[in-house]
Amino acid sequence: MGDWSALGRLLDKVQAYSTAGGKVWLSVLFIFRILVLGTAVESAWGDEQSAFHCNTQQPGCENVCYDKSFPISHVRFWVLQIIFVSTPTLLYLAHVFYLMRKEEKLNRKEEELKAVQNDGGDVDIPLKKIELKKLKHGLEEHGKVKMKGALLRTYIVSIFFKSVFEIGFLVIQWYIYGFTLSAVYTCERSPCPHRVDCFLSRPTEKTVFIIFMLVVSLVSLLLNIVELFYVLFKRIKDRVRGKQNQYPNVGTLSPTPKDLSTTKYTSNYSHCWRYYSFINDALTAEQLGGKRPRMGSLHLLIVPPFCWKTMPR
Repeated sequence: MGDWSALGRLLDKVQAYSTAGGKVWLSVLFIFRILVLGTAVESAWGDEQSAFHCNTQQPGCENVCYDKSFPISHVRFWVLQIIFVSTPTLLYLAHVFYLMRKEEKLNRKEEELKAVQNDGGDVDIPLKKIELKKLKHGLEEHGKVKMKGALLRTYIVSIFFKSVFEIGFLVIQWYIYGFTLSAVYTCERSPCPHRVDCFLSRPTEKTVFIIFMLVVSLVSLLLNIVELFYVLFKRIKDRVRGKQNQYPNVGTLSPTPKDLSTTKYTSNYSHCWRYYSFINDALTAEQLGGKRPRMGSLHLLIVPPFCWKTMPR
């Protein structure tokens, strides 16, 4: 079997940008798939065609019967499975590298702006824009990339397609071979003169490895499904928490009787301003497309009366 070191080095870099479930999945891929496939499984299938014999001397009969019984070798089938299952992870890694390159460009631009700032230039707004871009792309200090935004969506998509490929290859394997091997295969195909019996070498040993690889595939699929639900649940939870932190006064838009009876509106200016800020942000985001709203009659209906004199008109 070919050298797996190049794929191994690439997948090893994904460890730093994966969840705990993703790291376990990579360990299963390395230890129970690539390592076993490159050692024990390859030796068990090393003589698969040369040891496949039929009870006939007709030239070409054994070849066509072998092709009918095994359209693709188990070993090559599993190699294709590993390549397809690893591809979404490699695409996610490419997205990580893209963000790291973007961070390098932003850092160089930030250093240039700071040099201008040291010379007395006014570059506060461009520096703020760079910081906002870093936050948008999930870039943190020391080259660390945080899983959020587009990167998180890429990670979720990669998990989904890994699961799809796992299921697809399991179905294809069941359709082509099944999950066990027989010692004798009956073949009736030209140029065989009649129905012949063909014999497979070490069918029990190969069946054991087939079941082993099947179990590993099911474990990998289970890990992908669990990780997918975990990441989706965490994202939904973070979004709900973010909205709560953005609008902490939701549900308390009317002052308490104590506020109305014991204080004047002038002493509650900061409290009134929170009402206005909340309404202003909500209307800006949902109705006015970024334009600053003016306080009108609709606003005053949901602002406590004692705040009217403090609100901008």
